[in-house]
Order: sequence, then C-alpha cells, then structure tokens
Amino acid sequence: MKKVLVLTSAVIALIALTGCEPKRGSDAWCEKMDGIPKGQWTFDDTRDYTKYCVFNQKPEEE
Repeated sequence: MKKVLVLTSAVIALIALTGCEPKRGSDAWCEKMDGIPKGQWTFDDTRDYTKYCVFNQKPEEE
C-alpha cells in the first residue's frame, strides 16, 4: 500500500511540474531558455529561440 501511495505522489508531482511549462515563443520561454546551457538545446529549441527571441516574431495563436 505504501508503494502505491509513493508512486501516485510521484506521478502527481511530475504532472504538476510539467504542466507549468511556458508557451514556446513567449517571453517567459525565452528567459527560461537563457538559463539552459546551449549544448542541451534541441534543434527545435535553437530554431524557435532564434525565431522568437532573436528576431522577435510572435508565435501563432492556436
């Protein structure tokens, strides 16, 4: 029973933490990316950072 409680708590914590991710291309996302070492960026991160944070294009509304 204790293992189920710990596992459930871990899953809920993971969902809560990933649910607060800033929208790609927003000012908050650009600031977050500034804090991540460039070597850890994906190709998409680099492309979108250049597009949204360097050239200041606004992300498309969904």
